[in-house]
Amino acid sequence: MQTRWQTTLWIMFVAQFLSAIGFSIIFPFLPLYVAYLGVVTIGDVALWSGLVFSLQALTMAIAAPIWGSLADRLGYKLMVERAMYGGAIILLLMGFARSAEELTLLRTIQGMITGTISAANALVATVTPRERMGFAMGTLQMGLWSGTAAGPLIGGIMAETLGFRATFITTAALLLISGILVTVGVRGVRQTASATKRPSLSMWQSWLSILRTPGIRPAYSMRFLSSLSQTILLPFAPLFIASLLSPTDPVSAYTGLIVGISSAAGTATAIWLGRLGDRIGHQQVLMVSALVAGIALLPQGIVTNIWQLLILQALSGAAIGGITPSLSALLGRYTAEGNEGAVYGLDSSIVSAARAVAPLIGAMVVTPFGLGSAFFISGCACLIIAAGAARLPALVVAPR
Repeated sequence: MQTRWQTTLWIMFVAQFLSAIGFSIIFPFLPLYVAYLGVVTIGDVALWSGLVFSLQALTMAIAAPIWGSLADRLGYKLMVERAMYGGAIILLLMGFARSAEELTLLRTIQGMITGTISAANALVATVTPRERMGFAMGTLQMGLWSGTAAGPLIGGIMAETLGFRATFITTAALLLISGILVTVGVRGVRQTASATKRPSLSMWQSWLSILRTPGIRPAYSMRFLSSLSQTILLPFAPLFIASLLSPTDPVSAYTGLIVGISSAAGTATAIWLGRLGDRIGHQQVLMVSALVAGIALLPQGIVTNIWQLLILQALSGAAIGGITPSLSALLGRYTAEGNEGAVYGLDSSIVSAARAVAPLIGAMVVTPFGLGSAFFISGCACLIIAAGAARLPALVVAPR
């Protein structure tokens, strides 16, 4: 028979899966939607598409730690509901945008009011026993990656068959269903910080206190590098894949295949490596996973055919499946009771900051050194994570 924390975890898994599908459905056609809204020249489409992506990441980086701290004061379930229902409203409005300016404004607001991942992590961390934290975070990661892998495929098909606006409406409906699942299904969650938490701390003081906790700052640094290593490839991987193919080969199909297999490999290993971390230590799993990911990523920029890239992407994806849940579990175990929201809010801010700067760093490297250099930077980031994991302080579980 399932305990309450397991029931909550699986409800959040389903909610995470549906919301990930919803948010990622729009990725394949968002630049096309910009053009559909009246932007004519390629240069202008590129400019507005860049703003649509980067401003959302920027505002999320600013808002996430604020929402996280409010979660410790107002309730963790409430913050998940805010992210789900707020996202449903904003995505619905995007489907009725009349210009690129309106779409950009709505994406900017989306970054300010959503943040489902950090909210879900904080809620699950409050109910999960410390010794099962790796399994719980691996489960959430599996839901996230499964949805992210399925969303673009569904979105591409829907945009072709139903049109852009219907796809936004579908996205809003998925987020609404996710919110209802949480509202109806999640029960018995500690709503706010316990009485043992110092209520006199301001938001700023709370953040400083968290950053002084042993292990937190190194874990945040590795989270930044992990997000950077994955995001830096996104703008350049399709172009690199095209360079390995003949002009008559279907570039989009091969790109989808490689991205899908990499995501599937990470999804398959996330729970298993999370469980393994619960048994042998998340620090060890993080170190080995990052080392394998780095070794698999480094040669990808010099492969000579598409199948070499496919195999190496599957290997690096499987290894990355151990990095993300290990870092989430370590943060959960370092965190004192009542600080979960602030810790995962800051975590989300760091991930968003990496997403914002990664394309700029990639462009600076790719322009002089070629498309393959993005894989080299990604691999080096993973090797630095492996080195950092080896130097993490001994895990002292924060009190609950």
